[in-house]
Amino acid sequence: GAERRAAQRQQRGGRWRGAARPAAMAQYGKTTYWDERYTKDPEPFDWYQRYSGVKEKLRSYVKDGDHILQLGCGNSRMTEDMYDDGFTSIANIDISKVVVEQMKERHKDKPTLTWQVMNACHLDFPDETFDAIVDKGTMDSVLCGEGSTGNVGKMLSECVRVLKPNGVLFMISYGVPDNRLGYLESEEFPWKVSVTTVAKPTVSANAVSDSKDANSCHYIYVAVKNGGAEAGGAAAEAK
Repeated sequence: GAERRAAQRQQRGGRWRGAARPAAMAQYGKTTYWDERYTKDPEPFDWYQRYSGVKEKLRSYVKDGDHILQLGCGNSRMTEDMYDDGFTSIANIDISKVVVEQMKERHKDKPTLTWQVMNACHLDFPDETFDAIVDKGTMDSVLCGEGSTGNVGKMLSECVRVLKPNGVLFMISYGVPDNRLGYLESEEFPWKVSVTTVAKPTVSANAVSDSKDANSCHYIYVAVKNGGAEAGGAAAEAK
């Protein structure tokens, strides 16, 4: 009802006024919510965009042979579509054991895809493991939960840690730059961030998107980690 409409209005702008988050949104930060959701509805569901909507932009940064981490995979078809398009080395993680087991079974014919129960704020991977990380809505979900600011900081720190030098975080979000860049451009993260937009999928093929309207697009944040030599040089200069 009214609470849901209020949540949607605030969600569109990507920022919450005051400390409280509407209950309708707070559930997205809870593991129990996702386990229940995936148990009730195991059918594939894609938040925001299908792969086809971001394919062109993703391919500007990620190569077929790259080792990719899909952060908060859910039961999205993103990994499946990427696999069919030539990205075969993808590690997929999610906090929901229910959905991880479903996806393992669904894609057991694709041995180069892995599926693990894992929290994006505490990644169980060695340093500099991945060439690229794809996040479609996971940072947004973390921001809905309790302790959101601290947890987003942990998540981004972990992304930096497991990315190789020159590795890329490719993040798809509803959140506006005024809000999201405050997290991504923290001085503690050795990467360069750029922002672009992609039109929201429309029900009508004839609908024309107005890029000036924040409600008509999603945002793609691309963070490219500093290279080894460049990072080393910067560290030497700082001494």
